[in-house]
Amino acid sequence: MLKNFNDIAPYLADEDKARELFETLRWQGHTTCPHCLNAEKVYKLTPRVEGKGVRKGVYKCARCRKQFTVTVGTVFEGSHIQLKHWLYAIYHMCTSKKGVSANQLHRALGITYKSAWFMCHRVRYAMMQPPLAGRLGGDSGIVEVDETYIGGKPRNNPHRGYKPKAKAIVVALVERDGQARTFPVPSAKRGPLQSLVRRNVQDTAHIVTDQHKSYIGLAQAFASHHAIDHSKAYVRGLIHTNFAESYFSLLKRGIFGTFHSVSHKHMPRYLTEFEFRWNRRKASDGERAEAAIIGARGKRLMYRAPVRKRGRPSRQEASRRARKPSVNLWD
Repeated sequence: MLKNFNDIAPYLADEDKARELFETLRWQGHTTCPHCLNAEKVYKLTPRVEGKGVRKGVYKCARCRKQFTVTVGTVFEGSHIQLKHWLYAIYHMCTSKKGVSANQLHRALGITYKSAWFMCHRVRYAMMQPPLAGRLGGDSGIVEVDETYIGGKPRNNPHRGYKPKAKAIVVALVERDGQARTFPVPSAKRGPLQSLVRRNVQDTAHIVTDQHKSYIGLAQAFASHHAIDHSKAYVRGLIHTNFAESYFSLLKRGIFGTFHSVSHKHMPRYLTEFEFRWNRRKASDGERAEAAIIGARGKRLMYRAPVRKRGRPSRQEASRRARKPSVNLWD
């Protein structure tokens, strides 16, 4: 449906059109109640007098008698930000190779920096692929494995008394002409690295790495293992890690140039964003935005856990219990 900015521009100017777009992408023509998953007896509420009564975009389920909108049961639930602003943020996060900072969205949309920062994390959560989505290297494919270190040097920090943490270690598994997966690891020792590779790559794949000692022994678990010595050459026929190096170049340019600093706690979400764009590099900008909106279904990300008052659960907590457990941003 969407291909470029010309196709998405009309939805950015009209809130009603943006809501219709979200409804089309989520329900695909079959409006479904997010409470009881009923798709047969659902009707739209309309006010008797225009401008009074029920707000726009509200539906009601004839089975469970509950009202809902297109945002219920998604990462957009509970947000007071307009859907056209959500669409703007999603489109730019899906089209910018090096990402978009929360400060830029704060200036462009006229919202607070805190709201823009939380908005970006919700979009990244929507970009996350489901667990157990399949292992890489099918049909005896070639998978490149490489690691990198992300973080500044302590001597470049001007603040006195600040004790910087160790650099974050990120491992990338990049399939030739396929998908990529990135993970933060606690150390670059043999145990964590090889167990990560075994869990995410099929045993019929061919592994290509550099001459890091932690990769020694992978040939026993896979079809083959080839290592390239970067002190002598970077390419030896099909033996190279150029795809993984290209992925790391985009990741580091984005972190250093756009975000400037990423904490260890939130590193997995930023990796999800770059992984999402890399895996859909052959799709159009509009198709990536559509995939992010569709991926928001069945996910909920809250700023903090709801707090009970006077022995009664809050409305957010009651809604969370009725559906899937929400994910706390600080977990």
